[in-house]
Amino acid sequence: MPHDRQHLPGAGQSTAIQLNHTAVYATDRSLSAEFIAAVLGLEVGAPFGPFLPVDLGNGVTLDYYEKRDEPVQSQHYAFLVPEERFDAMLGRLEAAGVTYYADPRHTEPGRINRLFGGRGAYFDDPDGHNMEIMTRPYARP
Repeated sequence: MPHDRQHLPGAGQSTAIQLNHTAVYATDRSLSAEFIAAVLGLEVGAPFGPFLPVDLGNGVTLDYYEKRDEPVQSQHYAFLVPEERFDAMLGRLEAAGVTYYADPRHTEPGRINRLFGGRGAYFDDPDGHNMEIMTRPYARP
């Protein structure tokens, strides 16, 4: 159903929209939240209802939620990280025995990419979510 933008509530407001949180399905919310927090150098927050949050420090949380009734479907999560913290993140992946890749299809193990003048890598979390760390945002047309 098409909408006339002029008649939508809030249309024409100039305040930027920001992502506040997203639910990340996991078979074990503690394991998955602790994993990504460790890689990124963050901490897991106190449980909030059925969620276990990881605060990314920019007003956005990953809210880990246990999904027990069916398999977890792999999703992609990309994190823009400071250049000066990238090597430490790779080191934590290596210390945990987690292979990282230069590409999203995981065909270039142990390598990073240098897209858009930065550095990036992909890796799987405990549930097979395709995680990405990158030091430069993608240049979009």
